[in-house]
Amino acid sequence: MERFGRLQTLAVSREDSATVISVARQEALNALNKAVLTELETVLDALTADGPKKPLIITGEGARAFVAGADIVEMADMNPDEALEFSRFSQRIFSKLETFPAVTIAAVNGYALGGGNELAMACDVRIAASNARFGQPEVGLGIIPGFGGTQRLARLVGMANALDLILTGRMIKAEEAFRIGLVHKVVDEGKALEEALNYAKAVMKNSPFAVVQVKKVIYATITGRDNGMEVEADLFSACFAHPDQKEGMKAFLEKRPADFQEEG
Repeated sequence: MERFGRLQTLAVSREDSATVISVARQEALNALNKAVLTELETVLDALTADGPKKPLIITGEGARAFVAGADIVEMADMNPDEALEFSRFSQRIFSKLETFPAVTIAAVNGYALGGGNELAMACDVRIAASNARFGQPEVGLGIIPGFGGTQRLARLVGMANALDLILTGRMIKAEEAFRIGLVHKVVDEGKALEEALNYAKAVMKNSPFAVVQVKKVIYATITGRDNGMEVEADLFSACFAHPDQKEGMKAFLEKRPADFQEEG
């Protein structure tokens, strides 16, 4: 995959039924930082320019994590302007994934939390291994989801379930994710990528042109998304002007409970 340049954080492979992009930061549970996101945009742009005929699969290397979240080390000291830029930057890349001109499938192994769940939700289809765990734990860090999570989660699982997951920050198992409609299928541990490739093979039996038109018309009927993304980015940024963000991320990095002060 030399035409993508020298990739440091992703691995890209061509399979018979799909192109597979793997986030390759196992030492950080595949956490998303600017380097990962920049390389993801580079690969998506190159594949889009090719006019892809095969589906695209997104996964994470190793059994422990799909993507455990955004990199807190990188975010902890951001100011509101930097947070706004980071949110809009990430939203733009995830929107490119959502509008990719072929079917996209998330093969979820292990943790898909925060930005990891947002990455999975930007795909058309989510297949989860039985050990997958999903959640939006941002409120425990003094922030909100900022990569499209407030919009896509409500769209996929309904407002009540989205509020429950985001307000509590709780982590759910693959079976519950399936029950509420967050994932399409649960398979045995270690089998998510294999099942995603089988799904891609089934899609490829159909008209590539018709498949793309289906994506276009379904996403076109979702109204208000762009304005919702703007509001999300603005409020994500506002969190970085509040002491709760500093305390939440400091506590996370120090591996202790956060001590949020009551508003008064």
